[in-house]
Amino acid sequence: MRRTSVIVLPLLAACAVERLAPVVPAELVLTHGAIWTATPERPWAEAIAVREGHIVYVGDDGGVTRYIGSETRVVDLTGRMVLPGFHDTHAHPLSGGLELGECNLYDANTVEEAEGIIRAYATAHPERPWIKGNGWQLPVFPGGNPQKAILDHIVPDRPALLYAADGHSAWVNSKALALAGITRDTKDPVNGRIERDARTGEPSGTLRESAIDLVASKLPEYTTEERIGAVRRALAEANRLGITSITDADAGPEYLEAYAALDRKGELTARVTAAIHSESGTPVEQEAARLRGIRKEYRSGNRLMVSAVKIYADGVIEARTAALLAPYLDRPGNRGPLNYEPDDLAARIAAFDRDGFQIHVHAIGDRAIRVTLDALAHAHEVNGPRDARPIIAHLELFDPADIPRFRELGVIASVQPYWALPDDYITELTIPALGPARSRWIYPIGSLMTSGAIVAAGSDWTVSSLNPLDAIQVAITRQVPDSPNGPVLNAEERVDLPRMLQAYTINGAYATRLERETGSLVAGKAADLVVLDHNLFALPPTAIHTARVLLTMLDGQAVWRDTTFIKN
Repeated sequence: MRRTSVIVLPLLAACAVERLAPVVPAELVLTHGAIWTATPERPWAEAIAVREGHIVYVGDDGGVTRYIGSETRVVDLTGRMVLPGFHDTHAHPLSGGLELGECNLYDANTVEEAEGIIRAYATAHPERPWIKGNGWQLPVFPGGNPQKAILDHIVPDRPALLYAADGHSAWVNSKALALAGITRDTKDPVNGRIERDARTGEPSGTLRESAIDLVASKLPEYTTEERIGAVRRALAEANRLGITSITDADAGPEYLEAYAALDRKGELTARVTAAIHSESGTPVEQEAARLRGIRKEYRSGNRLMVSAVKIYADGVIEARTAALLAPYLDRPGNRGPLNYEPDDLAARIAAFDRDGFQIHVHAIGDRAIRVTLDALAHAHEVNGPRDARPIIAHLELFDPADIPRFRELGVIASVQPYWALPDDYITELTIPALGPARSRWIYPIGSLMTSGAIVAAGSDWTVSSLNPLDAIQVAITRQVPDSPNGPVLNAEERVDLPRMLQAYTINGAYATRLERETGSLVAGKAADLVVLDHNLFALPPTAIHTARVLLTMLDGQAVWRDTTFIKN
């Protein structure tokens, strides 16, 4: 007994000293919450304390009291949920911010509604030399092909260019076609298509992929001030939805200048990772040198990281520009084009990887996915192992044999969960072109996760909703959010809430090399966090999208606050 007391008493004393040791009070303490930490060691906590932009405590309510001083702001969450800030690993925030000030067709569900929106916008902006806009939905128009005659009637006096919601098609009027010199004799550009009247061969008014550039190149340039304003608008919207980290998945130098200008002022309200747009028409080494030069000019700053390169391997299924292993059923013999021949893509990825870029590839079709995986395997072979973290985004249609390769090659799958639902794009423009057997492997998010692949999430905004809660619900239900009794797309691929939260938090942080400073709620990490009005685990899966963000914090500072929460 004497020997036992000698061992126990000093331990008790040491514990007492540790428990009573003074600490510097926190600036903010949140108590009585449902705090999901994104850590396997302690997934749940009740309280969190923040000081000087960092988390200093995560644990139970009793333990946080020692961090409360006379100046500490203490907020009783009364059971509300706290999460790490959301990470969107594939979006287009600057272009999205620009779109917020242009003709918005995202809510047009009929041709007549689209006409009304365009007419109202043109009438309200007689001073604008072009009518520019975005968001028309391909299923609204027969064959996904809106006609120039409609636009000619609404906008006869100015050129008009309206991008489709997916960004891979555009609708133009006759003035825009004339300005670009597009006639029945104009050949389709490489990796593009001019839709034509079947009887006359005249351009019909719809352009696909690189053909859009024939008109877009005639648009007046945005000013730096307009781009900076667009970044502000986009990040404000992201913050409102709980996003504290976002990847601009297609950034040119003019975009980087806008981000860098705000970063130099300390005015970026989210961590921004920029993937530099790679041109397809230049020799490999020339393109590699150009990208290195851009990276050198726009070195990573405080909240801006210029570290990735963006490559488009193919297009999209609904426009029949995605690269498939087998032909489209409605276009016999046509498998869709690859934007690069396999050897060319492999050489480019190897060169960019050699230069230390993170590779970020758009791949929709199963052939594009396979060719991209082959190219990444080649880069690993010729450059040797390194912490490369390559990303393939979108990943719509798989050959299931390629799913295990993500884990084997260390490739991060950046999925857009909101697309995994049976909307008109899937039911009218995709499944009929693939057939039921291939359609089983549309957006196999569950299979990717089960395989052990690192799955991160993104929105591709403005192609689809920027709201992570919308996407999380779709991944869990595989249904249209407001149709809980509606059809399900490939129920086998449903996933659970914890894995989807990981995809939007710690996995997203890993995908952007930020996992040591953010992505989970751990003492020592940046206080990037979100407060929701409901505990998502207590909601039915079909109601997750109804939860609201009450507070978004970046480095311990509120970048969004609902007026009903923590009133000043």
